[in-house]
Amino acid sequence: MPSFPPPGAVTVCEINRDLVAAEALSDDRAKDAYGDVLGMVFSPIPFQPDSLPPIREPPAVEQPESTENVPTASVASTISEFFKRMIFPPLNPNLLQKFDTQKISWNPHKHCLAFVSGKNQVIVHDFEDSDAKEPFILTSDQQTNVKAVEWRPNSGKMIAVACRGGICLWSASYPGDVPFMKAGVTPYSFSAFPRSSGGWWILVDVLRDSSSEQVTSLCWKPDGRYLASASCNSPSFTIWDVSQGLGTPIRRGLSNISLLRWSPSGDYLLAAKFDGTFHFWETNTWTSEPWSSSNGYVSGVNWDPEGRVALVSFSNFTTLGSIHFSSKTPSLDAHLLPVELPEISSLIVSRGIEKLAWDASGERLALSFKDGNEMYRGLVAVYDVRRSPLVSVSLVGFIRGPGEGAKPLAFAFHNKFKQGPLLSVCWSSGWCCTYPLILRSHKLHNCGVTPVQD
Repeated sequence: MPSFPPPGAVTVCEINRDLVAAEALSDDRAKDAYGDVLGMVFSPIPFQPDSLPPIREPPAVEQPESTENVPTASVASTISEFFKRMIFPPLNPNLLQKFDTQKISWNPHKHCLAFVSGKNQVIVHDFEDSDAKEPFILTSDQQTNVKAVEWRPNSGKMIAVACRGGICLWSASYPGDVPFMKAGVTPYSFSAFPRSSGGWWILVDVLRDSSSEQVTSLCWKPDGRYLASASCNSPSFTIWDVSQGLGTPIRRGLSNISLLRWSPSGDYLLAAKFDGTFHFWETNTWTSEPWSSSNGYVSGVNWDPEGRVALVSFSNFTTLGSIHFSSKTPSLDAHLLPVELPEISSLIVSRGIEKLAWDASGERLALSFKDGNEMYRGLVAVYDVRRSPLVSVSLVGFIRGPGEGAKPLAFAFHNKFKQGPLLSVCWSSGWCCTYPLILRSHKLHNCGVTPVQD
């Protein structure tokens, strides 16, 4: 039977397909449940998503009156902008809140977590730094309306933050190891709030293109050289050569882009749009193959470890699609197979999938869903995944967050333990909680914390 946390309880971890629950958040309970297995405890991180002070705009500088009539914009550019907005209208703000904009990210090489903690800021917490009792807060007057965050692979500690008008690149700085800061990013143009550790975070670059759109989607190529970005108000995406600070826009189709996902090998990039279409791009020649859905837009995409299968969820559908590439790169030949989630439609009575995450080992899948019965509302479903070779799933159980009526805002996996992945969830109650999903362990410590089954 799938594990179900009773109302009022909170989930602690998974141990061998049992989701352990407790009455309240507690490091002692977590230590009893999995501390001896992993050798560390992942304390919940508080944040205040709805009560952050706004960044104040600098006062306007009064301009002296000029005797010349100098227009602020040409007639041609004004007309161009008018037609652009008519053909590509801005996205409804309510829809922007519903689709996944990658608000949480684990460093692929360290136990270091970053997540969007408010309108204009990002929290970074290093679980390996015993001196850092509190997390870092990254904030800058150039970083407003933050929508996404992602660690750069193979770079130590560098974070890309999607915000209004561009992408902020932050890098960790330690005594004797100060990162290069690009010209134009001056010390007074950024700030970070370090705590007790000896390090700082520095804003080293801001990537901007000519459109100055709100950036809502980010995805690094696995080798860390290129960064793909997109705006929900634009039909094109940009490939950035970060070392050069140069971006190349790419477009196919008229609908605006909802998300981007690079395959683990870097050979493919999936770009999804709000009209239900999505394109697989082969990244050596930058050719693409279009796909379409009649079940809403793509609400989530994840790749299997080999980069041969893409698992796709749709906003108005409770069945996943697994897209299998039948030939080696650069071939775009692929076929779609359904992955049924019977509990979502029959037990939960949901209308669609909101968010989707698949761990890098391919063994665990997490998803959140629209609406549903009151009993299941706000929970995160965890599935066991089998690939032999077709993708099939079985429900392990549900994760409940702290606080009455808590809903998942974002979640992401981390794969640095041989015993199983970590799943971190940012909850609307103002807590970011990390749940070890221990799949390979013969140690089970109850000590007052017991698996709860329906």
